[in-house]
Amino acid sequence: MSSNPTIVLVHGAFADSSSWSDVIPQLWSRGFDVVAAPNLLRDVNGDAEYVSSIVRAVDGPVVLVGHSYGGVVITRAAQQLPNVKGLVYIAAYQPDTGENAFGLSGATALGAETSTVLTHAGEPELRVNADSFGDVIAGDVASERVRLSATIQRPVTQKALTADLEGEPAWRTLPSWALIATQDNAIPLKEQEFMAARAGSHIVRVDASHAVATSRPEAVADIIAEAARAVS
Repeated sequence: MSSNPTIVLVHGAFADSSSWSDVIPQLWSRGFDVVAAPNLLRDVNGDAEYVSSIVRAVDGPVVLVGHSYGGVVITRAAQQLPNVKGLVYIAAYQPDTGENAFGLSGATALGAETSTVLTHAGEPELRVNADSFGDVIAGDVASERVRLSATIQRPVTQKALTADLEGEPAWRTLPSWALIATQDNAIPLKEQEFMAARAGSHIVRVDASHAVATSRPEAVADIIAEAARAVS
């Protein structure tokens, strides 16, 4: 049995677990067991509880990794998970108590002109327009991959993006790492820098878009492996 922590990956909005497809083999090659946890994208507390149930089923220590809105989810989920030993934020939100994803987005390219509001079961949810997906999310990704990602994206409820974080953020008590994507148009550089510095995260900057797990999977795997080695 490996002595390494298990890596649990939590995707963000407008995505599913396949967004980690290029990172997972990189982590396997470094000797890590990996779980790609579905993120329901419905509401912060419910999404966090679902991820928590997956982490509780892991036998042994865990490094919890979140991309984008997944950062909100891991910040909430890890509050009650004693087997989580470290947090890794990949171009992600790192909210404090009472903060939400929308409020931390700054001058994001995601807005009324680049997204569409849908309604499901009476709940408004957002989808990025296909012709804007590259500009907002994946500016450094090949056009066919952008088209595929835009086609299979999963909408996120407005409630998930506007719900304030409850309780103390897990990054106050756990070591954290932050990969800052310097060409990110979804969560601008200024906001990523602010959140990571405030959390005291170990920072790595990568010249990449918000879709850094697709365009720079080696860099993403490197920071996750660094975190896992540090908490082992």
